Amino acid sequence: MTTDQAVGLTREGEGPQRATLLELFLDLVFVAALALTSRTLARSLDWVGVFQAVVLLMAIWWVWSITALATDFYHAQRPPIFIMTLWVMIGTILMAGSLPGAFADRALVFAGAYVAIHVGRGIFLAAALHGRMAQLHASRFIFWFVVSAVPWLAGGMVTGLARGLLWAAALAVDYGSAWLRYPTPKLGRIPMSQYRVAADHLAERYQQFFTLALGDLVLVTTLTYADADVTAGSTAALVVAFLATVLLWQIYVHRAGALLKAAIESSRDPGGFVRSAPYTHLLMVAGVVAAAAGFEIVIAHPSEHTTPWLAGIILGGPALFLAGRARFEYEVFSRVSPSRLVALFVLVVAAPALVLVPSLVAGITATLVLAGVAVADGIRAYGNPPEPPAPSM
Repeated sequence: MTTDQAVGLTREGEGPQRATLLELFLDLVFVAALALTSRTLARSLDWVGVFQAVVLLMAIWWVWSITALATDFYHAQRPPIFIMTLWVMIGTILMAGSLPGAFADRALVFAGAYVAIHVGRGIFLAAALHGRMAQLHASRFIFWFVVSAVPWLAGGMVTGLARGLLWAAALAVDYGSAWLRYPTPKLGRIPMSQYRVAADHLAERYQQFFTLALGDLVLVTTLTYADADVTAGSTAALVVAFLATVLLWQIYVHRAGALLKAAIESSRDPGGFVRSAPYTHLLMVAGVVAAAAGFEIVIAHPSEHTTPWLAGIILGGPALFLAGRARFEYEVFSRVSPSRLVALFVLVVAAPALVLVPSLVAGITATLVLAGVAVADGIRAYGNPPEPPAPSM
C-alpha cells in the first residue's frame, strides 16, 4: 500500500479524535509568548509599538495555526509527528525568549527560529511521507516558507523601518499563500478534497488555545498586581480584569464556540472552515492580547488619566474580540447577533469620551460592555432553543 494510512500516520476514517496531552503541552509554550507580546505592547503604546506587536503576534499565531493543522491530519503520538512537535516547541521557546528584543538586538534569533520551525516541520513531514501523495502537501509548505524566509532573515539583518516592512512582507507571503491554498510551480494548489479534517479534534484545539490565550490575561494581570503597590484601586482593577476574562470566555463558548465541531461536520465546504478559522481566531486572540496589555497598565496606574492610546487598547481589545467572534458566528449560523454590533458601536463611541478619565473607569466600561453582550446571549438562549449551524452554500 502507498497511502499514509498504511503507515498509521493519518487520522482519516478512524472516528472521533481528541487532542493529545502533547498538543496541550505545546500550547503552554504559547501562553508565555502571548504574555510577552502583551507586556511588550504595554511598554510601547504608539504607532510603532502597535505595529510591532501585530507583527509579532501574527508570527506566533501562524506557528501555532499551521502546527495545529498538521497534528489534525496526522497522529501526534507517532514518532515523526512527535519529533516535529518537539521541534516546534523548541523554536517557539526561542521566539518567545526573543520577543522583547525582536525589533532590537534579538531580531535574527526571532526570525531564524520562525523560519526553522516552518521549514523544519515541512522537512519532517516530507521525510515521513516519502513516496506518498501527501508528501506533495508538505512540499508546497516547504516551497512557500522558503520563499518567505528571504524577507524574514533579511529583516533580521537590517534595522529600523526596513525590518518592519520586510517582516510585514514575509507575513503577507505566509498568510496569502495559505489563503490561496499554496499554489506551487509544477504542483499546483492543494486540492480542496485534502482539507478533510477531524472536526472534533480541530474544534477542540481551537477551543483549547483560546482558553489558554485567556491565561495570558490572567498571567499578565496577576504578575502586574504582584509587582504593584497594593491599593484599593489596583485591587479593584485586578478584579475587573478577572471579570473581563470570564466574560470573554463566556461569550466565546456561547453556542458558536460549543458548536464549531458540528459546524465543520455539517458544512458542505469543511475546507472553508479550515481556511477561515485561523483568521477569525487571530482577531479574537489579538483582542485578548490587547486587553491584557491595557489591564496591565490599569492595575499599575488605576487613578492616572487614560491616554488616547490606552483607551484604544482597553476598548480596542474587546472590540477586536467581538469582531472576530461576530465573523465566527456568521460562519456557523450565517447571521450575527445584534448585541455584538451594538457592543462594537458602544466601544467605538466610548473611546474618545474616556480620554482623561481614570484608567480604572475605562477598564470598567470595557467590562460592562462585555457583560451586556453576555447577558444578551443568556436571555436569547433562555428564550430560544439551541439552533443548528447553517449549512454552507
